[in-house]
Amino acid sequence: MLQFLSNEVRDGLEAARKLAQRRRSRMAVHVADEVYPILRYWQNGFSIDARHTTHLRGLADIYDGPRQLTQCLLVASTVEHGELLCEFKRNTTALDQAPVDFERAGDRPAALLPRKF
Repeated sequence: MLQFLSNEVRDGLEAARKLAQRRRSRMAVHVADEVYPILRYWQNGFSIDARHTTHLRGLADIYDGPRQLTQCLLVASTVEHGELLCEFKRNTTALDQAPVDFERAGDRPAALLPRKF
């Protein structure tokens, strides 16, 4: 059905679709000092607007608003239909505390009460 529309109308519809995706998604990818909003996200990668950059590669952090979700290594990026499709080589979940190298007891107290002196 889109083939019957003029090029200007098709371009306007595509711009409106990308704007709606950008507003809907709070996710962003941080590469070095640059921040790019994520349009789509799936298990093996994500897509950003190709107008921002034509190639991404290396270590990146993915955020949902102010919260870091993952740290990933990007290896492949291709441009399709105005979107830069990036794939993960490694995608590691970000932790909010350091991992421990010992077993924690299951019956440990949640907090200690202070002594009265």
